[in-house]
Amino acid sequence: MTLKTPLYNEHQKLKGRIVDFAGFEMPVQYAGVIEEHNAVRHAAGLFDVSHMGEFLFEGPEAQKFLEYLTPNFVGKLTDGMAQYSMLLNEKGGIVDDILVYRYGPQKFMMVVNASNIEKDFEWVSSHKTKFPEVTLTNISDQTALLALQGPKAKEILPSDLKPFHFFVGAIFGVPNCTVARTGYTGEDGFEIFCSTDQVVALWQALLKAGEPFGLKPAGLGARDTLRLEARLSLYGHEINDATNPLEVGLSWVVKLDKPHEFIGKSALIQIKEAGLQRQIVGFKMIDKGIPRQDCRIREDKKEIGFVTSGTFSPTLQIGIGLGYVPTEFSSIGTKFNIDIRGNLKLAEVVQMPFYTRNRLPASYMEGIPREKGR
Repeated sequence: MTLKTPLYNEHQKLKGRIVDFAGFEMPVQYAGVIEEHNAVRHAAGLFDVSHMGEFLFEGPEAQKFLEYLTPNFVGKLTDGMAQYSMLLNEKGGIVDDILVYRYGPQKFMMVVNASNIEKDFEWVSSHKTKFPEVTLTNISDQTALLALQGPKAKEILPSDLKPFHFFVGAIFGVPNCTVARTGYTGEDGFEIFCSTDQVVALWQALLKAGEPFGLKPAGLGARDTLRLEARLSLYGHEINDATNPLEVGLSWVVKLDKPHEFIGKSALIQIKEAGLQRQIVGFKMIDKGIPRQDCRIREDKKEIGFVTSGTFSPTLQIGIGLGYVPTEFSSIGTKFNIDIRGNLKLAEVVQMPFYTRNRLPASYMEGIPREKGR
């Protein structure tokens, strides 16, 4: 049975093209992926991401429990701060990538991917017995989430919030919203949590307020091309239970020296000491062609890896992708072939991310790696 977010009727009114995504009927596009992508890059886009999952951690051991569950240092958070992190298994594999929000010393929220809500809640619950003074609640069904993204987002929703900070309050007449300076597009913007019975009013108010600034409703298609240009990992593509944060380029999330044991720590120490056998790289197409997930990466005709995500970049106007290759093929400037429907197309490893806000990506067109982004 497919599920619907509270905004399903709004998407139909806007003639959104509905597809099944992670068990939800979601809009993949309205006017078109490229138009919506460009709106976010140059003005603003509004996404319905109410399919995401939210768990509340409350009680005197809430922070201690999260330190054990996640490799990042939760203790660095103060009230009103958010942190990117992940859930790991005992082998160091990624159960999911998540965000953790601190409301207070005894109240935190974890945001998880839509496809993993049930799995993640079972995983977290299975470890709760060690922390009896924690109340764990799955509030996904009562919580809606909108993402307002783009350079005009701050004009539509004026705020002096710093990145990865949030406040709780009323916006556009909708009470008890959690407004966070976070996002998944590589642009500035906000993610706004509210109750499911208030999200239609908030959606309509934001679209109306954003109209003078060029705000467009945006679907999952543009969300995917935007996150890929910004080199943001997607569960089921770059990351899964069999991948670890070191090989996927997320070692900065892992605080092996934090003063807490966490699930997967011992395994990650061993992996680090042994050296990585493979790594995620970003590549641009030299030959004409659009790489897609599961395309094989070849050196001459020998298979050496596979593509995890690929698309035609609306910003760069070339094919780009991410993929796993042996470490010896991970240096910038390395060339290999992408097998696209049986045709070998030349590609080159480039500096990540493909696109960084306020930096022109023209050097990709010239074949010159840009300086490192944020």
